[in-house]
Amino acid sequence: MEELLVEAEGAKQICLIKPPVKKNNIPIDLKLHSDIRAMERARFAHQVAEKRRLIKQYKMERERQQKLEEEEEIKRLRKELIPKAQLMPYFDRPFVPRRSKKQPIVPREPKFCIPRHKTIK
Repeated sequence: MEELLVEAEGAKQICLIKPPVKKNNIPIDLKLHSDIRAMERARFAHQVAEKRRLIKQYKMERERQQKLEEEEEIKRLRKELIPKAQLMPYFDRPFVPRRSKKQPIVPREPKFCIPRHKTIK
């Protein structure tokens, strides 16, 4: 501290000068990496939730369309496929099976012998 001699009313007085007063410090806005990461994670979680909601909505819409198509197909088939009576068989000329003109198959004997080139030593 500096000493200052000040003359007041003809007398010498010693005055000490006060150090300069510091200004009030404004706290710095700290940006911690964990806070930044938490904000990014929240934004990502929101995007994922939005994507899942859109996928779910798309699936529901697709199922609804498929159900409508199936109902339309059923209506169309019911209109087209009117039940019809089957034709009556002809009883005046009954079915008589005929003998086949092909030659019957002659079975062959199986070969149980071992060929010479595959003999066991």
